[in-house]
Amino acid sequence: MFTGMVEELGEVTAVEKLGDASRFRLRGPVVTEGAKHGDSIAVNGVCLTVVDLGDDEFTADVMAETLNRSSLGALDTGSRVNLERPMAVGGRLGGHIVQGHVDGTGHIVGREVSENWEIVKVSLPPELTRYVVEKGSITVDGVSLTVVDAGPDYFTISLIPTTLALTTLGIKKPGDPVNLEVDVIAKYVERLLGTSARDPEEPVK
Repeated sequence: MFTGMVEELGEVTAVEKLGDASRFRLRGPVVTEGAKHGDSIAVNGVCLTVVDLGDDEFTADVMAETLNRSSLGALDTGSRVNLERPMAVGGRLGGHIVQGHVDGTGHIVGREVSENWEIVKVSLPPELTRYVVEKGSITVDGVSLTVVDAGPDYFTISLIPTTLALTTLGIKKPGDPVNLEVDVIAKYVERLLGTSARDPEEPVK
């Protein structure tokens, strides 16, 4: 489990295409410190497994399902990525509960620049609209953020200087894809209501 508090702005140092999968090598001195084979590291909000380590870098294999559902397939050598290690037991939950399981992708629609912050508008896939609410939580490229405005096919987020400087959201341009993970609690509530809710006029059996 992650929190959406990005620890490091890393870099893709190599991409190897393997037909229905890809192997990424990524540089991240902070997240590789103390890491070992089999550990998890979130890359732009996608939970990946460390398969090799060395020289402040780690290697991860990405299967077709992940490439199709996320924006990782668009990464190339030199791409910057948000990196986060899993939350340690007993650690602080600085953001919100993030699984590293991307629900879909959106695109940067526009940016409104202010003196000390920016409002960023992101497109929202129709199947995710019901999970996004004003002042609710959402993960964008692995960053835990608060929804400012929730529209029918978009949402907006407000980014402080720290987020702009230390994550990929500071360099994303209109048209660039971003990974989205909605609040898992909303999905569980929907599932529970969908399987247990009944018409009030229906007799109890």
